[in-house]
Amino acid sequence: MQITPHIMDIARRTVDIILPPQSLLTGSLEAGAIESDIWGEVTFLDEPCCYICGFPFEFDEGSFALCGRCSIKKPAYDMGRAGFKYDDISRSLVLGFKHGGRTEGLKIFAAHMRRAGRTVLKDADYLVPVPLHLTRRVKRRYNQSALLARALSKISAPAFDPDILMRHRATSSQGGRSAASRRRNVQGAFSVREPALPRLKDANIVLIDDVMTTGATLEACARTLKRAGAAKVCALTLARVVKAAPLPT
Repeated sequence: MQITPHIMDIARRTVDIILPPQSLLTGSLEAGAIESDIWGEVTFLDEPCCYICGFPFEFDEGSFALCGRCSIKKPAYDMGRAGFKYDDISRSLVLGFKHGGRTEGLKIFAAHMRRAGRTVLKDADYLVPVPLHLTRRVKRRYNQSALLARALSKISAPAFDPDILMRHRATSSQGGRSAASRRRNVQGAFSVREPALPRLKDANIVLIDDVMTTGATLEACARTLKRAGAAKVCALTLARVVKAAPLPT
């Protein structure tokens, strides 16, 4: 039987009745124009920003301008960028993906990460997702950072490599912790898999994660990768918290 456009349209409508399309941002069954209106409220991140960590600036302060934190103490990663601001508008989008199995937005997520991360993706060798401990991965069913890295690898040059970094120590949730507590929580939690050591030597790595809050997890991963021989480690996340933070001492 020949599958005509009419038959395909009937099939699509039937699926929509059984599994109605939902808004990624609200979970509402009313998508379309409402969806585009809500996407218009998401704060996408780009230049001007801190050259190192990507913290957004209200005004262009020059190509290599640094935020207050980075001017006092540079992070362990070389550069960091994020697709959009993590706030009340985008929170349901991120949490639905992270905990609710809403993976249908991966292509959109990857596109915004590529846009925001064009500087860090240039000349990179590998996209390395921040790993989950086995116990949490089993509970969550997938590593959201690995899904983002795989989707991004399909539209950018660096290779997706989920077998470089591992989380050998289970850590409790970072939610609700202070910056100092977050650093202590992930200290010594990551290691490089021994078979990956040869390809890490002098490599340019881009760490992939869902949300940057204080950057503690990304810094712990970056230190681990650099100790194992990586020449450069950058960070690229789907979203990031944008708020004033205490200056480092």
